[in-house]
This record gives sequence, structure tokens and C-alpha cells, in this order.
Amino acid sequence: MPHALPSPELVVVHEEVREALAAGVGVVALESTILAHGLPHPDNVTVAAQIEDAVRAGGAVPATIALLDGVVHVGLGAREVERVCTDPDIAKLSVRDVGVAAALRLSGATTVASTSALARLAGIRVFATGGLGGVHRGASETFDVSADLGVLASTPVLVVCAGVKSILDVAGTLETLETLSVPVLGFRTNAFPGFYLSDSGHEVPWRVETAADAARVVVMRDRLGTDAAGVVLANPLPADRQVDRELHDRLVTEGLALLEREGVHGKDVTPRLLEHFHDHSGGESLRANVELVLSNARLAGEVAVEVAAQSAAPASEAGSAASARA
Repeated sequence: MPHALPSPELVVVHEEVREALAAGVGVVALESTILAHGLPHPDNVTVAAQIEDAVRAGGAVPATIALLDGVVHVGLGAREVERVCTDPDIAKLSVRDVGVAAALRLSGATTVASTSALARLAGIRVFATGGLGGVHRGASETFDVSADLGVLASTPVLVVCAGVKSILDVAGTLETLETLSVPVLGFRTNAFPGFYLSDSGHEVPWRVETAADAARVVVMRDRLGTDAAGVVLANPLPADRQVDRELHDRLVTEGLALLEREGVHGKDVTPRLLEHFHDHSGGESLRANVELVLSNARLAGEVAVEVAAQSAAPASEAGSAASARA
């Protein structure tokens, strides 16, 4: 853990998470927006437990992050998870919103951007989510680009995700990540996934085959100290578990038209589109969403264990030890 964590009046680290970090055990940060705004109740309560169990199955300790009554919580108990999943006043907080909401003693669920920043604050190096935010279609006119990308450029946390939602400008997102010097790794794939789809139609610049390989990238970048950017580890759904492409494409077209009619923009775009998918896919989008999040959490747990082990080993031994475990 960092030596200068803000006071307990501002940030509370769950006892299990605190002990794991102090002992050098792998810890995985988890966002709370998926619980508050991404999944319907009561599915979100069930999935919250399943996500944490998946991290533990990977060998690491889960740390779901949220802001409750103006206090950042790194790691949630059952009662706090229930509140995040059921409180209609839980806001959606990007990194720019956290300080404001904390000052006003409000509560909120964290996005990829804010979870990454708060994970780094607590000394957590690995974060699991569903899909990364990115460049929105028509961004050349609207300038609508997710804060996730800018935060990743300055926050050395590895984010395990299923790529970006295919409603976004995938090519523009990958180009922006390249411009920001954020490396993108494909986990056992050469294709950048499109959230519900295992292949967005775009390639990844780098490929890794094991959790140990992904961890070695994090540790090596840290030891070289060449930059402070994070790392994206793209973990696709198996092709036979993705949403049917014809159904997917129809829902995207309908969803974009819906946004235009309703005048939805900014941070409200993704929740509204997810709602449309959930309401009109016959349960397929929810099924895929849950499966990819659980897969990402399990992989993140494995990577976090490797990051902890390799970080503790001398530089001359880290590579050979990781290769032996792989």
C-alpha cells in the first residue's frame, strides 16, 4: 500500500484488502457502476458476489470500489454491496466527479476511470471490468471521448476487459490508445474484442498467452520506468458464446437511432444502450455481459497473483519464475 493514503475520513480500505496489500498478495479492483447502472436488480446483487468469487478463484482478493456518503470505500461488505445495487440515488462517478461528490457527502458508483485512479491510490495494480470506454461515433464533431482513455494514459494499472462496446468507434479508440502510449494486449487472440462480440474487426498490437506473460509486461514496464500509462488486456468471449452477430448489429442500429430520437449524450449513452440491449435481446446481452465480466475477473485474479509474485522477485529471477509457473 502507498505510504500516504488519505485519512480514513476520506478513504476506507476494507480489512481483507488492506491485509492482502500489506502481505504482497494479489488484489483486483472492481468497479461498481456495473452493479448500480449496468445490470438490473436483483441480478446485480447475485452477479456482484459471482464477480468477487471469480477473482478469488483466480487466487486474488477482490476490492469493489464505491463512494458512500462522501467516503471512498476500497472493498465492500455485503451490506454496502446491497446498497450500491438498490439505492436509486447512487450517482455514476467518473474520476472528475469523485472529489465533488465526496465534498457534498454523496454516494456514487465508480466507472473505469475513477476505479483505476482509486485503485492506484490504494496500491492496487490490476483491475477487472466488462468493457472499456472509448471514442464515440461522431466524436470529430461532438468531441465525445470517454475519460477512461485519458486516465489510463496516466495511471499504471492493468485493466482486463472485453475490449470496447461495439457501439463505439473501435478504430478511433485504438488509435487514441496508441497516441496516449497505452499498450493493448490480446489474451490468446490477435483480434480486439467488441464486448458482446469476440472480434470487433480490428487487430491488437500485441498478444500474450498466459497470465504470467501479462504480469511480466506490467512488472517490466514498472522497472523500466519509461512511462506512467496503464495496460489494456483484452480478453474476448469465446466465439460460440458471443451474441449472435445479426441480432447484435440490429440492436446497435436500433439503439443509435433511439439515442438520436431521445437526445441522449455523454455519460448517459452507455446505460441507455445497455438498457435497450437488455430489453430487446431476449436475455442474450445480459447472459453475455455476465459471462464476459466473470471471465475477466477470473483472469484478473490470475494476473494479480503473478504481478505480486514477480514484483517481489529479483529482476533476474522474475522472468524464469513466471515461465516456470506458466
